[in-house]
Amino acid sequence: MCRRLYAAVLTLVLASAALNGCAKKQQTAELGTEANPIKMALVPSLDTQKLVKSGEMLGEMLERETGLKFDVSVPVSYAAVVAAMGAGTVDVGWLSPLPYVLARDQYGVEVVLTTVRDNSTVYWSFIIARTDTGISTLADLKGKTFAYGDPVSTSGCLYAKDLIRRSGYDPDKFFSQVQYAGAHDKVVMAVYNKQVDGGAIYGGVVSDAREKVADTIKDVMDKTRVVSKSMSIPNDTVSARKGLPPEIVRKVADGLMKIAKSDEGRIAVMDLYGIDGFVKAKDSDYDSVRQVAQTEGIKLEQLGK
Repeated sequence: MCRRLYAAVLTLVLASAALNGCAKKQQTAELGTEANPIKMALVPSLDTQKLVKSGEMLGEMLERETGLKFDVSVPVSYAAVVAAMGAGTVDVGWLSPLPYVLARDQYGVEVVLTTVRDNSTVYWSFIIARTDTGISTLADLKGKTFAYGDPVSTSGCLYAKDLIRRSGYDPDKFFSQVQYAGAHDKVVMAVYNKQVDGGAIYGGVVSDAREKVADTIKDVMDKTRVVSKSMSIPNDTVSARKGLPPEIVRKVADGLMKIAKSDEGRIAVMDLYGIDGFVKAKDSDYDSVRQVAQTEGIKLEQLGK
């Protein structure tokens, strides 16, 4: 038994030493090299496998454009991306507005770019329902079942609750039952499959989250409809962790903006999050989101709940 215990301890010590050696090697290697690539994380607002595929394609384009090396990931939640940026284990995060505001206020994360969709830098929270339910207004959903997206999704939760509150109702008491489906496409599926009566998704000038499942559910646009929409929301961000070298921030920003203007790049960013471009951004662009979050009492510690 003592021999087995000694062997187990020795194994752990050797493993720990190896891990520490790798970590030190990565820390001493120049950021953006093969040994220490720039860690870029995408929030899981849509199907994770599709995001990974599109994200890796975009990462390869960024490598060609900037000469830097990238490691692209899709963590399990919005909260995981924020926490990783706060810990310095993610360098660049594609954060939706609410996670960005929380990450900025708590960890000093800096917004670099705002995404553009259909020539617009704003979007909305859409409330959807099936067309065969008789639900045609927000009021019709009172006492019904409902699906939000991620608990800290800006359009999939925060602005939907703000819409309900502005309409004169208490979002915590408005529905008979609530579930958090996670990604926007899962909310669409829940409504379409009659698992819930209504749901909150992102909506743009000419498109919304329903189109992400239209390839597999051909009649989703006919069988569901938008019954209400929130006030406008500034588009999602590409943000940098605190302390990321300015030269790297510049290269990433310039690289993404250039890629989005190329034929191949337009396809990549459209496949990723339905993006057709980027513009430079500043923190004050997201003050309206900050105000809504304060009204709804959203705090960073709620991210993991």
